[in-house]
Amino acid sequence: MTLIRDSLRRRSALLAPALLALSLPAVALAQGVPMDHQHGHDHAGMDMPAMDMPDGAAAAPAPAEGSGTSRLPAAEGGGMGAHLMAGAWMVMAHGAVSAQYSAFSGPRGADMAYATSMAMLMAHRQTDWGKVELKGMVSLEPLMSAHGYPSLFTTGETAQGAPLVDRQHPHNAFMELAARVDINAGPGSLFLYGGPVGEPALGPSAFMMRGSARYNPDPPISHHWFDSTHITFGVVTMGYATDHWQLEASAFRGAEPGEGRWSIEVLRLDSWSVRATLNPTAHWAIQASYGQFHQPEAAHPGEDEHRFTASTHYATGKLAAMLAFSAKRRVPGATLTAWLGEANWNLAAHDTLFARIENVNNDELFPDHASPLHDQAFRVTKAQLGYARRIALHPFELALGASGAVYAKPAALDPFYGTNPLGYTLFAKLLLGH
Repeated sequence: MTLIRDSLRRRSALLAPALLALSLPAVALAQGVPMDHQHGHDHAGMDMPAMDMPDGAAAAPAPAEGSGTSRLPAAEGGGMGAHLMAGAWMVMAHGAVSAQYSAFSGPRGADMAYATSMAMLMAHRQTDWGKVELKGMVSLEPLMSAHGYPSLFTTGETAQGAPLVDRQHPHNAFMELAARVDINAGPGSLFLYGGPVGEPALGPSAFMMRGSARYNPDPPISHHWFDSTHITFGVVTMGYATDHWQLEASAFRGAEPGEGRWSIEVLRLDSWSVRATLNPTAHWAIQASYGQFHQPEAAHPGEDEHRFTASTHYATGKLAAMLAFSAKRRVPGATLTAWLGEANWNLAAHDTLFARIENVNNDELFPDHASPLHDQAFRVTKAQLGYARRIALHPFELALGASGAVYAKPAALDPFYGTNPLGYTLFAKLLLGH
């Protein structure tokens, strides 16, 4: 274990400078002002004011952008980052690198020091007919082992051909390479989004891009129910958007990323999805979506998947929360459901509490076909609570914190997980923007 930790610490030391170097050109010229992904407004830590309309009515500001084409409440403010004007283009750089140590108890528990990372560069240009937006997002997580890092009751994807169980897989080097074009039409705009790496119109915003999970160091164990498509090789989305609602449909590759984390995989459009999002006020975003996947999981060859999700986001500027439900049906196979609730609450200028509770019906905990529990579904609940101390280092922010988790599960799992498994994570997260 000492050799593993030493190796991971050396890798972690490489992650931070490499990640932040991706953003240095923008940081050198930026003022370090938080910005909305769409409009550059400063929304941090305050309720959103209404805009005066010609007839005297008030209307909420435009919703904030989440990952892909997903939407968040305007009061959440979208991603925070450093931005600059480059001629007619607004350029935004955003990123985070988090050094973490996680430990879990029980027979299947493990501990590990590791680092997660993400860097994003986005540029958009307003025109007299609409808007053009370019997005790029990368990660250095492929530097870690293909087995990723420990996360009790997490499943999804493979390492060296074997399904990952109680492990979170690393993200791909290329997380998004996409563009979006909006054309003014009536009260809103017609838009086209797509690229070799992107996210289809399915589910809520990915966990690393929504405010309700901003400082939470752990991916949800329900990740593969809600936002597993946030890295998809081959996406085309068309839709219509106004300030209060958005309708969209996607064609995309159904297969999840393989184990070649550094490469861009073969592009296909063999699956589809639709999503409707409502933003009734600046504080709310409500979405429902449905998709049909062509053979998404390598561990389930020959099986397609039908997935339905619904989520509600609420934000005030200091509080961001989400409640979500998902049902995925394997074809052929069973329907597995998941619930997720999470919140991020900025108590004061430097103090944040975050929490998450999720309930998942999972049949992948015993991938060995020889096991009598193979393909049996077990409903597991994870409850997590954490704290982050935020330190401003303009234009960066350093968050130091910890979280703890408890689990509820059927007694049949006691021989494999212990009677009362526990977990905790310590982290130091450096963000560009605050």
